[in-house]
Amino acid sequence: MPTALFYQFAVSSVMVVFCVVVHGIGLFGLTKALRSEINVERLRHIKPLSPRGALFTLSIVVAIIGLHGLEIWAFAVAYLAVGAVQGLEAALYFSTISYSTVGYSDVHILHEWRLIGAFESILGMLLLGWSTSFFFRMLGRIDAH
Repeated sequence: MPTALFYQFAVSSVMVVFCVVVHGIGLFGLTKALRSEINVERLRHIKPLSPRGALFTLSIVVAIIGLHGLEIWAFAVAYLAVGAVQGLEAALYFSTISYSTVGYSDVHILHEWRLIGAFESILGMLLLGWSTSFFFRMLGRIDAH
């Protein structure tokens, strides 16, 4: 039993580190991609509710959702790889409810692998918070005028 627990902890830890790195690189890349756009927005004093401001905001939202989607898919693949969940739909569903911290139940995952779902929930809460603070920081750059 301790070996199984160690293996769950190891897989969970690798997934957490992987997703944090992916998220950090994704937000850093998004910042770099938007940096010139932010400077253009400041120079032109674009209002947040203008078409250009709305496009800026929507592009950030879509990119952040894509980033979270990638992380949810990574956990779904991990569940399938270790045999914790049977079938892609069930793995994706369980990953989504865990990541979003909705967590209806752990009926979709084998008892021996429940710890990964708990780790994913904690990670999802942190990464969603990180994305929210990033989003408001980006919006503050165009809303300052």
